[in-house]
Amino acid sequence: MVLRRGSVACQELLDELAGRTAEHGLHGFPAAQGVGGRLAGVRNNTGDLLLERNQAMRVAVLDVQHLTTLLGYLGRLAATRDDDQLAGFHRRWEARLRELEKEARDAAIALGGDPAAAVVPAEQGPLGRAGQRVANAVGTAGEAIDGSALGRAARRFRRT
Repeated sequence: MVLRRGSVACQELLDELAGRTAEHGLHGFPAAQGVGGRLAGVRNNTGDLLLERNQAMRVAVLDVQHLTTLLGYLGRLAATRDDDQLAGFHRRWEARLRELEKEARDAAIALGGDPAAAVVPAEQGPLGRAGQRVANAVGTAGEAIDGSALGRAARRFRRT
């Protein structure tokens, strides 16, 4: 639910931003949104294949936190340039997304109350289940290396 609302809010932000940037001769569509959207989609879909639900939720919180920080920065930049209208635009969206950020963070934390549900594959299909097996195998190998003589030697070397 929170993620769906986040997608809607981001689309509304992009729609409103299109008018704002066009006023300055800047355009974010089709190239910027198309290519950026595709790259983000690949990152999210590919990443989710290897993640558990709790991990995917925490990554989503980081994404919205990054966006709210960017909006805060841009709002301050606009205010520094005495562009009160643009600063207001950024501050309004920052405030709106801060609410969504809090809801997403709360939802991610709430997954700790149901550990079994928190560790299911984020992507529920066969690829997600296979991806989780790959991630578990890599994690198990990492733990084996860390617990080995090689891992102990590396930790001693690091301390010196």
